[in-house]
Amino acid sequence: MVALTIMLMLPAYVQSQDSSFGNWLIYIGSKKLNKKWNIHNEVQYRNYDAIGDLEQLLLRTGLGYTFNEGKNNALLGYGYILSENYVGNSDEKVSVNEHRIFQQFISKQNIGSVGLSHRYRFEQRFVEDDFKMRFRYFLAFKIPFKTKEKENSKFYLSAYNEIFLNTKSSIFDRNRVYGGLGYTINKNIRIEAGYMNQFFETKSRDQFNIITFVNF
Repeated sequence: MVALTIMLMLPAYVQSQDSSFGNWLIYIGSKKLNKKWNIHNEVQYRNYDAIGDLEQLLLRTGLGYTFNEGKNNALLGYGYILSENYVGNSDEKVSVNEHRIFQQFISKQNIGSVGLSHRYRFEQRFVEDDFKMRFRYFLAFKIPFKTKEKENSKFYLSAYNEIFLNTKSSIFDRNRVYGGLGYTINKNIRIEAGYMNQFFETKSRDQFNIITFVNF
């Protein structure tokens, strides 16, 4: 399994060099209550370096409703985010707590064997004593490999772009571009490993992401 092999190699990578190349370990789950309703659950452990320097811990959950033969899902959710921010150019950190309410709508479609996902998300963010709102648009592609028998293999390519827009100035918040390789373990579990670039107004960061998707 490609993603697991790379994850096991990360400690050796960290020992060999100091790096500002970030790493995100992500779990995304969905529990079906019935044919229409589902519970979303998500954990993200984000590091400044390859591993071991916490940047952010993100926990999300929500209640979703699926319709249009499973092609659309509307969800109301809550998130808790703990950020460990560096102070200037020093080694000192400050902890920032955020509580977040969000509403999202997901639409899925297929063009041939390629799967497309559109996600529209509106967030109300309570960051310590500050209140912010933000809109996000996410466009993802899932491209399966073909076998000699012209059937889809368990491996696939994954790519997405997500833009973040604030309701107040400055409007542009950030943009994320991702590309990765995925492996479908079974109909309920798949895993991905890929590279993401996240850029802001004046800077950018590179990330290595390992993502596990579980439906149960």
